Amino acid sequence: MIKLSIGAPPAQKVVGAVFGLLFAAGGAAFLVLPLIADNWLGSVISADESCPSADELAGIPRDLLPESVRDCVSNGSWFTGGSGFDDGIGAMRLIGLIGIPFIVIGLYLALSALRTAAWLEGTRATVRRAFRARTVDLATATITVGALAFRRNRETSRETIERLPTLIARDPAGGPTITIPLHGVGMTQLPPPELRALAQAIEANPDGDARNLAAQLRTMADNPLGVLVR
Repeated sequence: MIKLSIGAPPAQKVVGAVFGLLFAAGGAAFLVLPLIADNWLGSVISADESCPSADELAGIPRDLLPESVRDCVSNGSWFTGGSGFDDGIGAMRLIGLIGIPFIVIGLYLALSALRTAAWLEGTRATVRRAFRARTVDLATATITVGALAFRRNRETSRETIERLPTLIARDPAGGPTITIPLHGVGMTQLPPPELRALAQAIEANPDGDARNLAAQLRTMADNPLGVLVR
């Protein structure tokens, strides 16, 4: 197996994972705080000390309460069965649900930092992202060239756009599609041995265009300074 250098270095993986986990932790705090302190938060916001709590009214049928008390308590609690109160989902708890997308995004960022990788096993190339890995046989796949655009010196007079090449391999039988960047996180090309390994895998492909791409990969490996496509 030949590992391709598309993932982040170990130190950057740790930084990315920590950032993602902190992002998720912030979302979790936003979600959990209203769930465990709905009544307290509601009292702080409303600052209405004249409104009795659900605990104080537990066991009292709603019909026996004065209308002003029913209106006051109904803003923060749900009546159930006509004989008491249930915590239910109050307004503050609904607001807390906004934290769920932040949890999902944070976990995705953390997993993406830790799991992103690619490798070759013979002619079979595998690209693993945050949640799953896909494998395509380069000897039979439909292979085309793509590009990823990166902005340098954003919002300055020296802003430039770098276009870095990628290989896109599609399973001809309608299977998965993978994208293999021909550069690492630092926007430098893959090491020559990895480029040659990709070229060797693609050379087994009967398609003439694919074999031409293999020849270009060997040229990139022999000329590592000419990697950026502008």
